[in-house]
Amino acid sequence: MPLDRLLSPIPCGDIEFAQRVWMAPLTRSRSQQPGDIPWDLNAQYYAQRANPETGAGLIIAEATQVSPQGKGYAFTPGIHTDEQVEGWKLVTDAVHAKGGKIFLQLWHVGRISHVDLQPGGQKPVAPSAIRAEGMTYTSAESGRVPVSEPRALGLDEIPGVVEQFRSGAANAKAAGFDGVEIHGANGYLLDQFLRSHTNKRTDAYGGPVERRARFCLEVSEAVIDVWGAGRVGYRVNPMGTFNSMGDDSPEETFGYLASELGKRGVCYIHGVEAFAQDERDDATERVLAVIRESFKTDHATPDRSVYVGNGGYTAELAEQRLRDGLCDAVAFGKLFISNPDLTARFRGGYELNEWNQETFYGGTAEGYTDYPALSS
Repeated sequence: MPLDRLLSPIPCGDIEFAQRVWMAPLTRSRSQQPGDIPWDLNAQYYAQRANPETGAGLIIAEATQVSPQGKGYAFTPGIHTDEQVEGWKLVTDAVHAKGGKIFLQLWHVGRISHVDLQPGGQKPVAPSAIRAEGMTYTSAESGRVPVSEPRALGLDEIPGVVEQFRSGAANAKAAGFDGVEIHGANGYLLDQFLRSHTNKRTDAYGGPVERRARFCLEVSEAVIDVWGAGRVGYRVNPMGTFNSMGDDSPEETFGYLASELGKRGVCYIHGVEAFAQDERDDATERVLAVIRESFKTDHATPDRSVYVGNGGYTAELAEQRLRDGLCDAVAFGKLFISNPDLTARFRGGYELNEWNQETFYGGTAEGYTDYPALSS
């Protein structure tokens, strides 16, 4: 199947991207220690994937904690200190030198953390004091350990967490990014507030969907204040159960959120649709359809509003779903880990490198910057 649609340019918010093969945010746990600081190795990794002719039309950089409280895993980078900002400048400069564009994903893990990672050994925070069945790692030696029991955020604390996202957005701008993506997926803090199985609050941030979504929308407005809506994306995972997640009415919940994000003009919604190609069942497809329709119908500039699909995509599946109007761009994850020149391989029909899952998290250059490109 010719990949005419996948390899065509796409306007999105304030930016036009060279093609629709985007790089998904990928936690790789290789920041420099101490301090969770991006460094030369990270800059090399992103630069390898930055040329829009051979690599990503847009790189969405890995999930990056907006505060020490937002950290849930050892060795993940931050965007809340001057040293981290300077480290990310190495990355954005390297990407821009290759002609690429890069957004930073802003992240607060909420309850998916451990007391050993939290300032002063405090409990992680959540909308409600419900412990997840998730796992994390707190050091190179810890192995996988259960996440800690969280505490519910006080009503008076929530504005401060919104400000953590605002500060992270401002720091991302100072670091030279082209925009930001808000991490509202995969069972982390914004997702915890939004979905009914994890939000049991009875105040202004709990109960009906309009109140459960309030925190997500306040964070979005804070980030838009910094960047403008045309450079802000938002990630969702409407049917995901990872980190003990669920919702009683996902069509209503995510349809409402998508409509409100559209009204605020965010440039894209990035949907985690599946982890394998065959996981898009009828229920998932119905929710995705509601998200797309609600977002685009209510968007301030619908011709520049983009829905990004993610999860288990091949080039052929991406092309078909683009042609069918089921997405506007596709974010590839594991394929970009092992193929820094993924777009060139798609365009030429070349064989793809296989990834090594044992080197996904932590370590050095092995399994990170040593995957061969076609020209090597």
